[in-house]
Order: sequence, then C-alpha cells, then structure tokens
Amino acid sequence: MSEEKNQYSADSIQALEGMEHVRMRPSMYIGDVGTRGLHHLVYEVVDNSIDEALAGHCNNITVTINEDNSVTTEDDGRGIPIGMHKKEGVSALEVVMTKIGAGGKFDKDSYKVSGGLHGVGVSCVNALSDHLRATVYLDGKIYEQEYEKGKPLYPVKAIGDTDKRGTTVTFRPDPTIFTQTLEYNYDTLASRMRELAYLNKGITVHLVDKRSTKEDGSFEGETFHSKEGLKEFIKFLDANRDPLMKTVIAFEGEKNGVPVEVAMIYNTSYAENLHSYVNNINTHEGGTHLSGFRRGLTHTLKKFADNSGMLDKLKFDIAGDDFREGLTAIISVKVQEPQFEGQTKTKLGNREVSSAVSQSVSEMLTDYLEENPDDAKIIVQKVILAAQARHAAQKAREMVQRKTVMSIGGLPGKLSDCSEQDPAKCEVFLVEGDSAGGTAKQGRDRAFQAILPLRGKILNVEKAMVHKVFENEEIKNIFTALGVTIGTEEDSKALNLSKLRYHKVVIMCDADIDGSHIETLILTFFFRYMKELIENGHIYIATPPLYLVKRGAKKKYAWNDEERAAIMEEFGEGSKIQRYKGLGEMNASQLWDTTMNPSFRTLRQIQIDNGVEADRVFSMLMGDEVPPRREFIEKNAVYANIDA
Repeated sequence: MSEEKNQYSADSIQALEGMEHVRMRPSMYIGDVGTRGLHHLVYEVVDNSIDEALAGHCNNITVTINEDNSVTTEDDGRGIPIGMHKKEGVSALEVVMTKIGAGGKFDKDSYKVSGGLHGVGVSCVNALSDHLRATVYLDGKIYEQEYEKGKPLYPVKAIGDTDKRGTTVTFRPDPTIFTQTLEYNYDTLASRMRELAYLNKGITVHLVDKRSTKEDGSFEGETFHSKEGLKEFIKFLDANRDPLMKTVIAFEGEKNGVPVEVAMIYNTSYAENLHSYVNNINTHEGGTHLSGFRRGLTHTLKKFADNSGMLDKLKFDIAGDDFREGLTAIISVKVQEPQFEGQTKTKLGNREVSSAVSQSVSEMLTDYLEENPDDAKIIVQKVILAAQARHAAQKAREMVQRKTVMSIGGLPGKLSDCSEQDPAKCEVFLVEGDSAGGTAKQGRDRAFQAILPLRGKILNVEKAMVHKVFENEEIKNIFTALGVTIGTEEDSKALNLSKLRYHKVVIMCDADIDGSHIETLILTFFFRYMKELIENGHIYIATPPLYLVKRGAKKKYAWNDEERAAIMEEFGEGSKIQRYKGLGEMNASQLWDTTMNPSFRTLRQIQIDNGVEADRVFSMLMGDEVPPRREFIEKNAVYANIDA
C-alpha cells in the first residue's frame, strides 16, 4: 500500500451535513432502525401537532396508515410558516423540513413547552423517508413541497385556495434504512395515540388504517378523546384491578412555574405502578418529578397515619415502599427546558421540578384525606398490611441472598452450569419441565450454555403477596442461578445486576398453549421483579419449530403453517409431517440444531416499547378479570407476539 494512501490529513476528515449525518447514523436520532425506530417516525411528526395543541392552536389530529404503509398526519393548527427565511434564503417550511435543529421549539415566544426530539424530529423523519410531502393550509392558500431522502424536489409552491388551516405530512420510510420491516403495527400506534389523548385532555386524535376495511366498506380506526385527562387514564390502566376507593385522587395546577398533573388510586394488588411523563415523553427511568411524588406521598400519608393513632400498635417503622404497594399513579409535568439524564435520556434532571411535584401531591392528598375519612382509613390499613408483608418478605429475601452469595455449591441443584466465567459470553436457558431440561442438557454447548429446568408453572406473581414470591422455590432458584440480589437500604425493590452471571437469559418452553402460558408467567415475574433485566436487553424467548417435514432423506423444519405448506410443496407428494407437541419430543441434536445453536436459532429479544401498555396487558392477562382476558386472546390469538 502506498504511503500516499496512508496519509491522514485535514482532507481525511468528513464533515457531514445534518441530513446526511442522520441517514448515516439514524440510530443516534431515533434509537434504532427496527420496529421501534419505524414507529418513532410517526411519533415525531405527531409531536409537532401536539406542540401546536399545547400552545392552544390545535384541536384535531388525524393519523392515517396508508395502503402502502406510508403514513399521513394532519392537524388543524396554525400551519408551518411558508415565508422566506432571512438567514437561509428559502421558505421557512423548507428550513423546518431540511435543517437539523430548526423549528419554533427554540423560540420561547412560539412554544412554552414541547415534546419530541426538541427541534430535530420532523427533519429526521424527512431524512429517513424515501419520499415526503408537506402540505400547509395557511391564509386561504394551499402550499406544498415534496422531498426525496430529505432533499427538496422543488421550491415551496401555492397549489390552490382553501378555507382550512393546518399542516399535513405524508411520508414513506426509506426501505434502504429500515431493512427489517416497513409494516406499521396498528396496536402500537393506537397505544401511543391513546396515551397522547389522555395526557392532553380536550384534544381529539383520530387513527385510521386504510390497510383494513370493515364490512360496511369503511376503514378500521379509532378516535381518542379525553375530557378528564389523567383521571380517565388511571381508570383505563386499572380496569382489571379492584379499586380500594370509588374515586381517583387527582391534582392539576401550576407550582413554582411548573404545570403539574397527578392522578392516583389504590387497588387490592401488591404491585406498585408509577408512570411519569415530561412534555408527553414517558420517562421510564424516572427522575426529579418521580422522586418529588414519592416524597410528597410518603410525608403526607405518614403524617396522617401518625395522627390517626392507627400505627400505635405497630412494632416496626413504616417504610416508603409500604405507602406505594397497590398504588397506580401517573405524574405528568410540562417543563420549558427539560434536562434529561440516564442511559436512554429518559430521566428528568431538573431540580426545581421535584419540589413542585412534592408540594402538589401534599396539597392534593391532604385535602382528599380530610374530605374522605373512610378512604383514608382504608389506605392506612393497606399501608400497615404492606409493612407486615414487607417484614415477612425481608426474611424470605434474606434466604435468597444467603443462597446467592454462596459458592458454586450454593447454586440450585437442578442448574447445569457452563464452564465459561465471563458473563457477557454466557447464557442460561430456563426450560419448562425436567424432561425437556434433560434433553437440553445433552444438546447444549457446555462451554457457555447453562440449563435451569423449571418444574411446571411458576407462581403467578401478579396475584401473590411479596413474601410468597420470595418463598417460592422456582423463583428462589431463578434468583440464585442468575446471581442477582434485590433490595438496598435506599430502595428495597432495587435490583443489583453487578453480579449477573449470564447476559442472555433465554425462556424455552413448548410451542403450545401451556408453553405460552408458562412464558407469560415467567415474563410477568421478570416485568414485576426484574424489569432492569428486560430494559438492559438480557431476556430472550427461544423459538422451537412446530413441524419436521420429511421425504426420503430430505428433511426441513417449519416454524409455522405457512412454512410447512411451502416445504410440502417443495418436497412434493409423499411428504411426512411430524408435529412437535413439546420440547421433549425432540432429541438432543434436533433441539441443538433448531433452537439452541447460535448459528441457526432464532431468539426473540424482549423489549418494553410502552411500559404503560405492558403494565395494563400483564394485569389483564394475569389478573382475576376473565372477560377482558378472553377478548384479548380472541383478538390476538392468530397474531400473538410474546415480545412485550
């Protein structure tokens, strides 16, 4: 190689323009280029319309999934300005659509608060679309401009007259960037549109799916509108739980210049479900607004409980966790200049927000407890029961901790461990039943694959008290095998992953109804007690085949009916089909070839795209209410995807 080619000079440095950088590094802007990133494009465009609504200029937003999986969003806001931009020398519409960091969100006079990616959203969508058309209805005229891969095809032009106002954007994601899928999931979009309607009461959001028609010829779709905002959101989330009180406790107002909205209710469950938002963004890592809520809740309820005399006979102190058992709450704040922290930039860092939320919660609860003495007593009784259960759980948890910190000899007897010591290279299979576990032990690669057989169906943690969870033998084995500990002085529910022994935890069950139920039970446990494992990408589901198709010496595996039919057509007459009813029906080499061999297997990584929706679905599937569960299964049986 010549010396000239090896030179590293100023000319070697690539200075990419904003839109080119988005196309080269899309994951920096939208998270990933898979299903999540694809749907994120829609959210970014809708966020612009929501910002118009927050500024008081928009009431209706329509999102349409077109037949070709392009998406159209339409609002009745003011319309993106089309006048000439002094600095750029082109229309303001073109600036907004093609310049990273352009937009009214940076002008405090235009938007007090805003969500989305803070000025880069719609231009990112344009950059990542192979075609986008923006239509603006403004001052009696219709203006339009089209783009390909972020570049305008012509200057903004007037194409007609109108009495409407607002902005319409139609975009088609670029297949060279979104190579995994271009198909939008209706339920995923519906969850987000419903969420936005609850978080911004009074706004009407229409979702239309032109890919699906009803019997009367109209398109499938829904309209989302909320008059009571978070109150209705709480009722929706807790529809499958039994409330301890008749009314939702709610507050809406402004403290220290920060708009705060809070809604909460206690139910008979043992789970704590807190969901927090900043400018409509779900802050699943929490932050100052969540710590403010917890402080206000604990301080106010503790003061009331002490004054009531109901704690006099209690022989131990009440902890913060006790006040949140069986609590469902939503905290939504609007912050002019949010400062985000955390691994995924969804943890709020603004210190002034903490006191604003704390004061709001304290006032809200004080008023409610004084006006509703019967409910107040029920809440305190719930807190006392939670404290008693916590002490019982602590003893059970200490047993788990003692087993976990022991040497290899302290690992579960059924665990067949691997020889590799680096957790990043290790994986453990949680296998349904001893029979399948035995086959998996024979077929695995002992160097890096461990096997932990689980006996039957594990405990349904959705309906169990905490100490019962930690006393359950199968769950104790999972904790001990993984090497994780739970509980710190600051947070008794915090998970310590520093000693996690395997970075891949694979759930491997039969490909039948019972297997799916066991998968859901295990996922419920991870979601409620080890959510950090899911959030950090450690949880997977194995996909064993359903069929083996043979003809003579030829054989192929099929994972669904379509694959089976295609293989039978390929093999021709005389094909024989073996239906695998369970993992135990495969021998060790077959299980390795199809389900465990990293070179050929398919693992589905579990992700939480929408924590609120995941919470609702788990409470519905694993709770006591049968009708909603039956309805969900009937609707999703054919299309069910275990990924949360």
